[in-house]
Amino acid sequence: MVLDRRTFLRTGLVAGGVVGGGTILGAGASAVAAPSLVRGGRPQLTHGVQSGDVTAHGGVVWTRSDRTARMLVDVSDRPDFKHARTIGGPLLTADTDFTGKTFLTGLPSGRQIHYRVRLDGDRISSAPTVGGFRTPSSGSSGHRDINFVWSGDLAGQGWGINPDFGGYRIFKSMAALEPDFFLCSGDFVYSDGPLTETVTLPDGRTWRNLVTAEKAKVAETLAEYRGQFRYNLLDANLRAFNAAVPTIYQWDDHEVVNNWYPGEILDDARYTEKRVDVLAARARQATIEYTPSAIRGANGRMYRKIEHGGLLDVFVVDMRTYKDPNGANNSTSGPGLLGAEQLAWLKRELRASKATWKVIAADLPIGLIVPDGTASEGIAQGDGGRPLGREREIADLLSYAKRHRVKNMVWLTADVHYTAAHFYDPAKAAFSDFDPFWEFVSGPLNAGAFGPNNLEGTFGPQLRFAKTPPAANSSPAEGFQFFGEVSIDAESKELTVRLRDLNGTVLYTTDLHPAR
Repeated sequence: MVLDRRTFLRTGLVAGGVVGGGTILGAGASAVAAPSLVRGGRPQLTHGVQSGDVTAHGGVVWTRSDRTARMLVDVSDRPDFKHARTIGGPLLTADTDFTGKTFLTGLPSGRQIHYRVRLDGDRISSAPTVGGFRTPSSGSSGHRDINFVWSGDLAGQGWGINPDFGGYRIFKSMAALEPDFFLCSGDFVYSDGPLTETVTLPDGRTWRNLVTAEKAKVAETLAEYRGQFRYNLLDANLRAFNAAVPTIYQWDDHEVVNNWYPGEILDDARYTEKRVDVLAARARQATIEYTPSAIRGANGRMYRKIEHGGLLDVFVVDMRTYKDPNGANNSTSGPGLLGAEQLAWLKRELRASKATWKVIAADLPIGLIVPDGTASEGIAQGDGGRPLGREREIADLLSYAKRHRVKNMVWLTADVHYTAAHFYDPAKAAFSDFDPFWEFVSGPLNAGAFGPNNLEGTFGPQLRFAKTPPAANSSPAEGFQFFGEVSIDAESKELTVRLRDLNGTVLYTTDLHPAR
């Protein structure tokens, strides 16, 4: 059967089943042993395929094996793989939980790329699993329209994969738009959020979670952090989406533990390992192993720029690794959120960018007050006055961008579990040394819905739209799950943002015209 991109997105067909992942606890049943790693016979891909960090001439392909095997990737611009090029990938071993990435180079720009992943085992190869993505246009191949989606927060607050609900349904809605890529805004796993088999909903219905051994407790060991990612890949909607749509992955707090910061010592009886730095190192390794990012090595740098032709650069920032402790967030000097090295990188890359639009992928919103108990978790400090605490780095960045005529920045985030549009107006701000810009918030993918959070006036945010649930921690069954869509017209260079709900229904739309 010849499969093109539309067939992938329409049918969600992914070759190969899920055969790894530990013990599955079915609702109302005792533990049932899931198929485990097999030592004899034909190797198998256990959790589908993924691609990510795609540029005009390259990208990353990911998979996982059920045993030690060599990863092979066939690449072609034809769906029948005629004249395909075979690229030898890494040897998948227990050192990386049998995951691996193959880095593709020399791809044609502006083309649909088909890939086929195989495993070369002991004198026998696996059945292939196919996937695909579109490379952005380069200057030599002209421009075409760009369309992508973003969101975050998956399996949070006790709401996991519910087969009765159709699993992670939102990925079918996002796939229907045939996006060029998915910008994951973090919290794609909830390592600190154990699941129970059943949850009683306010109307008396029962939410039934698929539960694995790793999802029955908080993650502390490397194996348990790896299991967070394997859990989500049990969902057929997500695996189908991964095969058809490349991801730009960003981490946030729940990949490690809620609201974490370097040097933190947990006061949480659920944890035997209290040192967050130890937990973060394990979580970081699992995140890099299980996501199709171009980050290399367990200690690889999380922040990076993904070029998407002359129309778009995506700047993925890391608001966790360099974060100062959660407290009053009102310092006038010292550490902040991004750290000196990352802030200098971001300034330099923004100034050098030739792309029309500069999307800042932020895992925390700028103007929303995000508390951590009585402390401050987010950027907004709370008094609405001059920049203090973590606001100082944002003020520095915004004034730098104005001074060096960096135009057309748009900030995208998730984090707060509702969807909103914020316009930052210097004429209404306590700190006004910046050009106006927009920030759009959208999530969760499949987690508890919350909000709204209060806006803080330092940078003059104006609420243009918000959709929030009627009660905190509303389940996905209530429908308050959201994602955003961005479209850029190649001819006019106009950028359109649409905020959508679980079923893909448009809730809010705005068109942004590029400044010259």
